[in-house]
Amino acid sequence: MTNSKISLHTRIDAARTILPAELQHPAVLSLLVLSLAEDLFPDADLSSLEDDLTDGDITSTATIAPESCLMAYIRSKAQGVVAGIPVARAVFSLVDPDIYFNPLAGDGDVVKPGTMLAELSGSGRALLVGERTALNFLCRMSGIASLARQFVDAIAGTGAVLLDTRKTAPGLRYLDKYAVLCGGGQNHRVGLFDMLLIKDNHITGAGGITPAVARAREMYGDRYQVEVEVKNLAELEEALSLGVDRIMLDNMDLETMRIAVKIDNHRVPLEASGNVSLANIRAIAETGVDFISSGTLTHSAPTLDISMKIG
Repeated sequence: MTNSKISLHTRIDAARTILPAELQHPAVLSLLVLSLAEDLFPDADLSSLEDDLTDGDITSTATIAPESCLMAYIRSKAQGVVAGIPVARAVFSLVDPDIYFNPLAGDGDVVKPGTMLAELSGSGRALLVGERTALNFLCRMSGIASLARQFVDAIAGTGAVLLDTRKTAPGLRYLDKYAVLCGGGQNHRVGLFDMLLIKDNHITGAGGITPAVARAREMYGDRYQVEVEVKNLAELEEALSLGVDRIMLDNMDLETMRIAVKIDNHRVPLEASGNVSLANIRAIAETGVDFISSGTLTHSAPTLDISMKIG
């Protein structure tokens, strides 16, 4: 039985120390708590988490003795790249700080079917309460990491860097982007607050690339990097004349990208974006662009099949 005397605030503080620095964010902790609440209580009432969480699992309450102490094992059922082991551990810690969680694989590890990822022991009811929430995160994050690794491998040796986008599941931004890192990719901006990315709608609203960049510089100076999206070579020339920090080549065909790289001549880093897939990313990288961003990494990655078994 979980220790109901331990406050939710104390559990959250303990869970934070389990997470890597990239995930020690209030939004991540809130997400983990909310995910447990929606699984345990019909109104997802967070205040109910101050009580014994196992009371919310009516099946385990009915079938597992309160004093039962069990062992559990988390295994991969497919080949891929693991991401989210500390997140799964934090989930179980939120349920019951007394659960023993021994990681047997680390984030970024390549695993095969049958690879043991962790062994756990503790309250049988608590293990079953945390199981699905922990696996939901672990399977999704590992799926993203696995797909990212495939993209990274596809462009190996070209010098191009794989980037993610903001096309993440709402509320899962930090976890999704962390998973891309585990797969060997890099993060683009986290949100709307940490980089100026002037895209087509901003350009249209501002009346052109030049006035959009001028207004951005006037308001923020050099506080933020400025990236501009261009859709043709004329816009590329205009952006190059403005001294921006990066230029995004939006949905350009391969030949146009090759010409863009020659025009740029290493003056400004170029990022290719739009309809990037495993089938074409190598060809895109070979045009000479510096970065390639793909929303597929986070909006279309299949989950990695991972399970937990008592025994």
